[in-house]
Amino acid sequence: MGLMGLMAPSKAAAAHWLIKSEPYKYPYAQLEKDGMAVWDGIRNYEARNNLRAMRVGDLALYYHSNEGKEIVGVARVTRTAYQEPDCDENWSVVEFEPVMALPAPVTLAAIREHAMLGQMEMMRRNRLSVTHVSPEEYACILALGGVNTRSPARAKKSSPSAA
Repeated sequence: MGLMGLMAPSKAAAAHWLIKSEPYKYPYAQLEKDGMAVWDGIRNYEARNNLRAMRVGDLALYYHSNEGKEIVGVARVTRTAYQEPDCDENWSVVEFEPVMALPAPVTLAAIREHAMLGQMEMMRRNRLSVTHVSPEEYACILALGGVNTRSPARAKKSSPSAA
């Protein structure tokens, strides 16, 4: 996958998201090992609505909450929202695949201290497990995480799905 795959998956403006997982429950390394995951268990209507707004190809920053408190990777939506199995129609799931682990995790402290990132939706709506991320915030996080967004060779080398 080239750099454009990390920045804009399609001609249409792709949305960017932040998804949270407690690393003891489902760390990013497990998503890489599994190759895909069904993002379930969301029990907040606003977060659920964010799941329902996702489209195939949208990219999500993967945040380890509670332990670590850092953005550690990027995932891609592979299947849009559908009813969570064995639940009523109020709850939805989305499927993700790993794109790449960040070379350097971006800590919550670094996000708080950054002029632009300190205003991210995840900071203002810190109880939500799924939040929107602006394209500028997304690019800034990638840069802070050590992703060289100016070198396609670097992005290919870093991406486990580059085959």
